[in-house]
Amino acid sequence: MLSEQEMKRYTRQMMIEGWGEAGQKKLKNSTVFIAGAGGLGSPVSIYLAVAGIGNIRICDFDSPDWSNLNRQILHDQTRIGTNKAVSGKMTLERLNQDITVTAFTDKIVAENVDELVGNADIILDCMDNFPTRYLLNESARRKKIPLVYGSIWGIDGRLSFIHSPETPCLQCIFPEAPPKEVFPVLGATPAVIGSLQALETLKYLSGMGTTLKGQLLVWEGATTDFKKYKIRKDPDCPACGNGKN
Repeated sequence: MLSEQEMKRYTRQMMIEGWGEAGQKKLKNSTVFIAGAGGLGSPVSIYLAVAGIGNIRICDFDSPDWSNLNRQILHDQTRIGTNKAVSGKMTLERLNQDITVTAFTDKIVAENVDELVGNADIILDCMDNFPTRYLLNESARRKKIPLVYGSIWGIDGRLSFIHSPETPCLQCIFPEAPPKEVFPVLGATPAVIGSLQALETLKYLSGMGTTLKGQLLVWEGATTDFKKYKIRKDPDCPACGNGKN
């Protein structure tokens, strides 16, 4: 049941058609896994927390430095040197005391990814490297849960809602990992893409609206253009192709 305080906190979003108290209870009973507490993970986790997601599992092995603070709004200069997941938990619990936040300080690897995801209903891919994204993609396939992919570069971003085998998996879209690099980023860019990742998640968990299944959304910040592209399964995909289920 929703407490009196929760009814007051979420009253404006429960006014949305198709949401209501029933949708809010679904959020309270949901668990999400957020991979990364950086530029994308910050708006993702903040907006899921204040929307009333009951259980947030957030994972990051790194700690913030000065170059992160133009976009990683979970943290400030007093948290430099503190693990990002721990810092994120502190921020999220201050924003909403009615939710449970679990911080994981592990690096996501093949041996622990399923355990870290745990009983999550959905995975938020807020990473900055494709080897880890591929591990999350494989875990989502094994657990038969959705993966919300988001990525940024400069003032551009991309987004998709992946639920394999119903949709193409992440490796169908990006068969090979691009070279790892230090790339430019404006803080408003992950704010846009991370907010959309949160919105995709809230729609799915509350049971309202439609998601970006089978589509890749591309945002060009210089022109403020949003474009959607249909994506298809790759029969030779190393993750889901060649007869894999």
